[in-house]
Amino acid sequence: MLKIEHLSKQFGDLQALSDVTYNVKKGEILGLIGQNGAGKSTTFHSILSFIHYDGKISWDDQPINERVFDQIGYLPEERSLMPKMTVEQQILYWARLKGKSAKQIKPAIDQWMKRFEVKGKKTDKIKSLSKGNQQKVQLICTLIHRPSLIILDEPFSGLDPVNVDILEQAILNAKKEGAAIIFSSHDMGNVEALCDELVMMRRGEMILHGEIRTIREQFGKNEIFVTTDWPTAQLSQLPHIVEVTELSHHRYRLRVDDPAAGKPIFQQLSNGEYMEEFSQQPPTLDEIFRLKAGDPR
Repeated sequence: MLKIEHLSKQFGDLQALSDVTYNVKKGEILGLIGQNGAGKSTTFHSILSFIHYDGKISWDDQPINERVFDQIGYLPEERSLMPKMTVEQQILYWARLKGKSAKQIKPAIDQWMKRFEVKGKKTDKIKSLSKGNQQKVQLICTLIHRPSLIILDEPFSGLDPVNVDILEQAILNAKKEGAAIIFSSHDMGNVEALCDELVMMRRGEMILHGEIRTIREQFGKNEIFVTTDWPTAQLSQLPHIVEVTELSHHRYRLRVDDPAAGKPIFQQLSNGEYMEEFSQQPPTLDEIFRLKAGDPR
């Protein structure tokens, strides 16, 4: 288990991290979210001992040292491959840095390239690949030694939906194998689809932490999604309605000031008849992010 305890970091007058504490268990995925400058990359750099920090970070109750580094897979936000190396040379280079021999890794390269649908051969030079395929190669470098702790800084950046699906499946496979995984993303859809827990940060402080479903429900089921022939003006007159948004033809999102209003609104809209859609939900993670992670005014 990764333990982060009272982590703080200051750069001059900037408090980049302030008393951050949470754990990432084996076989668990944690999403680290926040605006640019919230402290996500600084957290990763602290875990990897790239910078000095105040507080304590440990893996399986041991300080993170050279032995632990071999168990870590890290994908930085700024991708870094050596363009004149071949794909195979690049993968073997990073694997050797993690204590793996060419004999151990070479037989797996074809399988990993197939899994990530890399368009190219392992004898191709990195510079000959498209940007998307270079990114896939770097992901292979991150995961091929089967790390037990995986740190991914904006792993979905620049990937199209098909390749996002491939990466999501690779992350879920690593979770199934027992890895502890922490990743940052600006796409709340990725976070909600993959993560067991999330940490939301703002200006170096942790402002939300917990299971995604629990966090969403803390904000109350104030949104109703409904398909109805009622026009917007008529919906706006229903009790406790504070906002009506037309999402598509005859489909609306109703925001209420009291979740208890859902039942009487349903009764009025349905009048005892079948309704194609009536769903009362808490705010989406994207909406919570806008509410909590933005700079307070």
